[in-house]
Amino acid sequence: MLLKITTATTSTTISSSPRLLSSLPKLSFLKPFNPHRAPPIRRPTISTSPRMSWLNKFGLAARSPTDSSAVCQGPDDDSPAPGQQFAQIGAGCFWGVELAFQRVPGVTKTEVGYTQGYLDNPSYEDVCSGTTGHSEVVRVQYDPNECRFETLLDVFWSRHDPTTPNRSGNDVGTQYRSGIYFYTPEQEKAALESKERQQKLMSRKIVTEILPAKKYYRAEEYHQQYLSKGGRLGSKQSAEKGCNDPIRCYG
Repeated sequence: MLLKITTATTSTTISSSPRLLSSLPKLSFLKPFNPHRAPPIRRPTISTSPRMSWLNKFGLAARSPTDSSAVCQGPDDDSPAPGQQFAQIGAGCFWGVELAFQRVPGVTKTEVGYTQGYLDNPSYEDVCSGTTGHSEVVRVQYDPNECRFETLLDVFWSRHDPTTPNRSGNDVGTQYRSGIYFYTPEQEKAALESKERQQKLMSRKIVTEILPAKKYYRAEEYHQQYLSKGGRLGSKQSAEKGCNDPIRCYG
């Protein structure tokens, strides 16, 4: 049997023996066209730095929000002491904010932690990665017979600039955003009215978010009462009620 190959300029007849045909190059472009065939999918490649690979190997890298639980978007399920109330306040780095509230008469307990995010049980490193949506907050427990919620709001406004989104002083990041997270309709009403009054005193728009309090995650122990314990420099700052000493934010 003979095989005839014709091109635009020449016509050649060759033998079509099995041996000869097997030696011919495969012409993939001669495959029949299938209009129903899906095009190949090109998936993006993700580059991982050696440092991140090393951290992931030992489980030390910041986790992805895909690891989250619906619990973290639920309400705070902790309860204050009998006769007490909770408030959650975010006004930048929680170290200095906590000390300010420790000094308020009628405040019976303070602790710092993370809330409003999408990752269950986050670590400080997770929150600082900027991928979890958490805010650094102080959870304040107070006696409403000795301390009005409005008093806490006054301290809140005095501690930071509420017109800078995702920033407080030199601290920049979503975890440093300004926020008031309420537990009751009364707290919500007081927060909104307080914000309206404060706005009249500001030349720029206030960006403070006022939202229902969500699941609260207590921060690592070394963050708790950080400045009253000595801070970075080991110099303790007073948490005495009514103290007006300037607060050194980092110790």
